[in-house]
Amino acid sequence: MDKKAILDKAKRERRTILTEVESKQLFREAGINTAEAKLATSMREAIALSETFGFPVVLKIASPDIIHKSDAGGVKIGLKNATQVSRAYKEIMTSVKQKHPQATIHGVSVQPMAKPGVEIIIGMSKDSQFGPVLMFGLGGILVEILKDVSFRIAPLSRRDAREMIREVKGYPLLEGYRGQEPANIPLLEEMLLKLSNFAEQNKEIKEFELNPIFVYRDGAIAVDARVVLEDEVNQ
Repeated sequence: MDKKAILDKAKRERRTILTEVESKQLFREAGINTAEAKLATSMREAIALSETFGFPVVLKIASPDIIHKSDAGGVKIGLKNATQVSRAYKEIMTSVKQKHPQATIHGVSVQPMAKPGVEIIIGMSKDSQFGPVLMFGLGGILVEILKDVSFRIAPLSRRDAREMIREVKGYPLLEGYRGQEPANIPLLEEMLLKLSNFAEQNKEIKEFELNPIFVYRDGAIAVDARVVLEDEVNQ
């Protein structure tokens, strides 16, 4: 499904929050490497997709009404066989229905487990005066605890991207702290520039977030993504 089809579908359904699968498709079109995710609308389909991807896999609740999936019990990682996928699917659905009984549930997204790496976050939100503002920082749950992030107004220059990365206190982690694999910093700069361009070219997008992005010596991959559209899109 291309960008126009995704946005048209959201408009028809009168929603401003895209699913993880839809969000990742938009970012892939923008040249961002994302972990492939496919929607399963039943346990049987989740098992079939897992076997197609190859184990281990991750299951995540797919709902426009649930932003913090882990808090809802909506994420299961490291599933190594069909039995574990079946159990995880049941547990996710039970937990989510208890904690968010009114939520619209599309199913679960299924994706292969990504190799662990240093986790970063890249996001964008619109300021009423300045327009799109890009954010960079340490990702995963660390971003909420440490709030170690930097900001720049779009469009970014290469110098902006370079400075954003080096401004965060956790930068030594990206250099390979205590023997850890260092991150590919030029690739992260390029990713920031691509996302700045993405924000500038897609005025209908109000905010987005890629978190976490696993970064390695030879690449980077976004394993979760969220896109929120402007309200006007659905008027």
